[in-house]
Amino acid sequence: MDFSTAQPKPATALCGVVSADGKIAYPPGVKEITDKITTDEMIKRLKMVVKTFMDMDQDSEDEKQQYLPLALHLASEFFLRNPNKDVRLLVACCLADIFRIYAPEAPYTSHDKLKDIFLFITRQLKGLEDTKSPQFNRYFYLLENLAWVKSYNICFELEDCNEIFIQLFRTLFSVINNSHNKKVQMHMLDLMSSIIMEGDGVTQELLDSILINLIPAHKNLNKQSFDLAKVLLKRTVQTIEACIANFFNQVLVLGRSSVSDLSEHVFDLIQELFAIDPHLLLSVMPQLEFKLKSNDGEERLAVVRLLAKLFGSKDSDLATQNRPLWQCFLGRFNDIHVPVRLESVKFASHCLMNHPDLAKDLTEYLKVRSHDPEEAIRHDVIVTIITAAKRDLALVNDQLLGFVRERTLDKRWRVRKEAMMGLAQLYKKYCLHGEAGKEAAEKVSWIKDKLLHIYYQNSIDDKLLVEKIFAQYLVPHNLETEERMKCLYYLYASLDPNAVKALNEMWKCQNMLRSHVRELLDLHKQPTSEANCSAMFGKLMTIAKNLPDPGKAQDFVKKFNQVLGDDEKLRSQLELLISPTCSCKQADVCVREIARKLANPKQPTNPFLEMVKFLLERIAPVHIDSEAISALVKLMNKSIEGTADDEEEGVSPDTAIRSGLELLKVLSFTHPTSFHSAETYESLLQCLRMEDDKVAEAAIQIFRNTGHKIETDLPQIRSTLIPILHQKAKRGTPHQAKQAVHCIHAIFTNKEVQLAQIFESTGEKNGKLWSPDEEVSPEVLAKVQAIKLLVRWLLGMKNNQSKSANSTLRLLSAMLVSEGDLTEQKRISKSDMSRLRLAAGSAIMKLAQEPCYHEIITPEQFQLCALVINDECYQVRQIFAQKLHKALVKLLLPLEYMAIFALCAKDPVKERRAHARQCLLKNISIRREYIKQNPMATEKLLSLLPEYVVPYMIHLLAHDPDFTRSQDVDQLRDIKECLWFMLEVLMTKNENNSHAFMKKMAENIKLTRDAQSPDESKTNEKLYTVCDVALCVINSKSALCNADSPKDPVLPMKFFTQPEKDFCNDKSYISEETRVLLLTGKPKPAGVLGAVNKPLSATGRKPYVRSTGTETGSNINVNSELNPSTGNRSREQSSEAAETGVSENEENPVRIISVTPVKNIDPVKNKEINSEQATQGNISSDRGKKRTVTAAGAENIQQKTDEKVDESGPPPTSKPRRGRRPKSESQGNATKNDDINKTISKGRKRAAVSQESPGGLEAGNAKAPKLQDLAKKAAPAERQIDLQR
Repeated sequence: MDFSTAQPKPATALCGVVSADGKIAYPPGVKEITDKITTDEMIKRLKMVVKTFMDMDQDSEDEKQQYLPLALHLASEFFLRNPNKDVRLLVACCLADIFRIYAPEAPYTSHDKLKDIFLFITRQLKGLEDTKSPQFNRYFYLLENLAWVKSYNICFELEDCNEIFIQLFRTLFSVINNSHNKKVQMHMLDLMSSIIMEGDGVTQELLDSILINLIPAHKNLNKQSFDLAKVLLKRTVQTIEACIANFFNQVLVLGRSSVSDLSEHVFDLIQELFAIDPHLLLSVMPQLEFKLKSNDGEERLAVVRLLAKLFGSKDSDLATQNRPLWQCFLGRFNDIHVPVRLESVKFASHCLMNHPDLAKDLTEYLKVRSHDPEEAIRHDVIVTIITAAKRDLALVNDQLLGFVRERTLDKRWRVRKEAMMGLAQLYKKYCLHGEAGKEAAEKVSWIKDKLLHIYYQNSIDDKLLVEKIFAQYLVPHNLETEERMKCLYYLYASLDPNAVKALNEMWKCQNMLRSHVRELLDLHKQPTSEANCSAMFGKLMTIAKNLPDPGKAQDFVKKFNQVLGDDEKLRSQLELLISPTCSCKQADVCVREIARKLANPKQPTNPFLEMVKFLLERIAPVHIDSEAISALVKLMNKSIEGTADDEEEGVSPDTAIRSGLELLKVLSFTHPTSFHSAETYESLLQCLRMEDDKVAEAAIQIFRNTGHKIETDLPQIRSTLIPILHQKAKRGTPHQAKQAVHCIHAIFTNKEVQLAQIFESTGEKNGKLWSPDEEVSPEVLAKVQAIKLLVRWLLGMKNNQSKSANSTLRLLSAMLVSEGDLTEQKRISKSDMSRLRLAAGSAIMKLAQEPCYHEIITPEQFQLCALVINDECYQVRQIFAQKLHKALVKLLLPLEYMAIFALCAKDPVKERRAHARQCLLKNISIRREYIKQNPMATEKLLSLLPEYVVPYMIHLLAHDPDFTRSQDVDQLRDIKECLWFMLEVLMTKNENNSHAFMKKMAENIKLTRDAQSPDESKTNEKLYTVCDVALCVINSKSALCNADSPKDPVLPMKFFTQPEKDFCNDKSYISEETRVLLLTGKPKPAGVLGAVNKPLSATGRKPYVRSTGTETGSNINVNSELNPSTGNRSREQSSEAAETGVSENEENPVRIISVTPVKNIDPVKNKEINSEQATQGNISSDRGKKRTVTAAGAENIQQKTDEKVDESGPPPTSKPRRGRRPKSESQGNATKNDDINKTISKGRKRAAVSQESPGGLEAGNAKAPKLQDLAKKAAPAERQIDLQR
């Protein structure tokens, strides 16, 4: 039974309940209790009364009536104000039982009396504080009784009941402590919660009595009262929430801070209430949004701090539950008040760690703050992101890490330092220690590169911090040697090129500083003098520049120098530290010992000592010593053997080996002494034998840098190294050869003998006709670019008023005539000459695309340009043909340049001939289609109609340097092949009676003279002979050519004179027998293309003379400047080359292998297939792709044979020339090789590839079966030619 619904009865009803005699009835055995007895006796009697009331229940109506006077008597002032606490406790227990027994009607009718009684009982509850008191059980009984009966609910009817409740709450919160058990706390909660939940409301004073326990100051004093208040609020949340909302509304919105003494603690209270139960603040949160927009910066700051705690707490879902408030809070990241922005940024760290799902919302705001003008805010952005990342890398996205990356270049050192150190810590945790697996390591793998890139900054502070980070985080110096070197080995292999350069520069700077200190110590050993002091001062200034704050560092360095001068032991320690033989362990000991000597116990912060430590850290070899180099070499050996963990470390074995060698090469500069061991050099010798050119080159450089004592200390290594170096110097790449010579010069005492042996065997120049782009000399590259510069300049001007184009064309012609060697001093390699010929020919062709320059290009210059397509170098022919086709197909070049393709009939490579034919088909098709689609084009038929290429072709072939004798059948057969190469494509269709038109053109040419040399009978005779061959071909291939031509063709006046009146030329310049041989004769014997692109040769021409600086006239007289002896010499020497079977693009000439004809063997087919295979990697385009050259040349057949060759003598040593071999000079061989020639199509011989061997060149007669098998194995699938290149 309780008093929750009790109603007090009228006083008259209670007053009648007395004993018959008017006396107070006491329980049996209890005498009257008055003020006349002693306290002990009173206590004794009261205990008996308590026992009686405890045993009574509510159903004992007789007893209730009997003891009613006693109940009233116990509530008298005598008992309520008794000085003895035991008496008061017993009375309080009696009163509590009386309320229980008489419930729901209390025996006391006076409101004042009730108030006094409950205040009295409340005061007695203070006894609960001492749990060790003998009376504690009675106090607990009192609390239990009050809570169970809910006796305080009677007070709801009292006007000033709030005073009683406040006193009760304060008492209970004050007495609760950690010695109380759960039952005490439970009864307190029951007692207070019943008052809150069953009352009409909670007053502000009563609410304050609860909330005051949540304030941090009270919370720290009495944790149990805080816990009691927390549980009470949770239990009464539905009832008390409105009261709390009203309190915060008064304070936050209305600004009435006087309503409560807790007004100044509102934000602390909100935080605690939110932690207890967010539902307590359902109505308060909108008020906070209002406060966030306050005009008072300090007020906004307080709200931001509060909300940061609310949003950032671990179990909070406030951000998702209250999105408007969250968005409003995010807006404070852009607050105008700096402390508000700073507080917002600090919050982000907790939010990222506790709520990763909110990272997306925070990212954009952190991005803006990472560029905040305030240094502190930028600094805290970094701290926020790094703190979260160190907790768990998954908490931060790549964009957040990117903000830190950007700040490594911040203008403020404090921000840069924080960003760099933060990234370094992440790298060490996730990459070195692998705490979160490979995925996390991959996510931050960029850190190592970024940190090393900072070494490029000018600030010495940045450089020193990078060095510190490298020593502590990237490659921790405190690791064991093997682990440390493994870390360095794979770090170096995974760095990007710029980071590698930075790391190399770091070691270089440290080594340079080490040398400065060494020189300073050397100065200390010298006698004191003015020069010595001056040198020492300069050295000190240099050292100070390598330390932070060079201004202050100068004073500290001077002081350190004085200490060195006075302390010999300190000098010896420093000398040991910078000694080349100092180990990492010794360096650590030396640094500690020097620091100990300079330390001052009385000075906790010693700037001088800090500066010296900076110096010692930079010069101390904490990573590299002999043991470390040995460990690195072992790691590299494992990579070579395939037993290393390269793949697990994310590095391929090839990369690991190459990077390992590069690392050792760099360390060989800074720590050469550490390499001096037989084991290390044995491993390097193994690297020298590897096929990788870069690896071998690095190994040679290491020997060069470290092998000064090999000759004296390691004779076995010396004997093994010498032949390898000789081999690299003779047959290695240019870089390897250079390093090998340097190595021999640096290591051996008999260097003159060693170098003489090398140069004797390499006396002859390299004869390769083409080399990769990276091997082209800088001088030639400059010349090529200069040619392009001239051409672009002329194309930009588009006029020849200054006659610059004439001089440029003369220069380009001279370059072609001299085969690319303008000085003619034979100091340029063949491959470089090929590059210059290609550049010159391409330049003339480029200028011809501009009409104003095309007009001044003479026929002789055109012919020089045309012969580039027959250059002896395959790559030159290939690239020139591609450029020619590209310009023609776009209709950029005049029609006469299409005639150049006719010369491709003499190309020995089937692929090149096929490419030229496809180019012709494409060009002819485009021109005919253009004429059809453009009616106005009929006015320009002379420059568009493909058939008009015939006159240009006839004129070009008449001036072919190989065409020297007009009645030579072999030469005429060549002319016929070139003519048919073009005519076959033109005569595919007889459009508009084109066959008759072309025949008419050839006949008309015979009625003119050669405009190039109109008065030379031999020149005109060759022109007419070519016309007759053309007419012979046209008549034999077409039956429709005898029809009448639709129109009279127009001949180009630049090449042919006007027909003379009364001039009739009906003479046939080829005999009937020759005509039959041309049409039905056997294939002619022919050698390979020994050399093409020859200077023009014509009877009576004057030698070619270079123009002087004063010449400004036209270049029209080039014809008279060409030296006929040059052309003749070319033909003679090319004939010699053909006779000996010189192969194209070869270093050394070799003779043709005589092969007995065997069934089912087509040598030409084999040659062409093998040529395709040999040149497959050499095909290039004008897009600038690199070309690689096969070892045996681009067009030669590599053949292994067991049969011998008729060694009649060594081949001629005459200089190979460009230009095709004159066929007349090969007649002597025609009979000798008649059997071979029967099997060769198109009259071309095969060229054998030289077989290199230490003993020299050997050749033998190839066995037919082996040749056939080789051809089958070597033949690749025929490639498709891309005509759009």
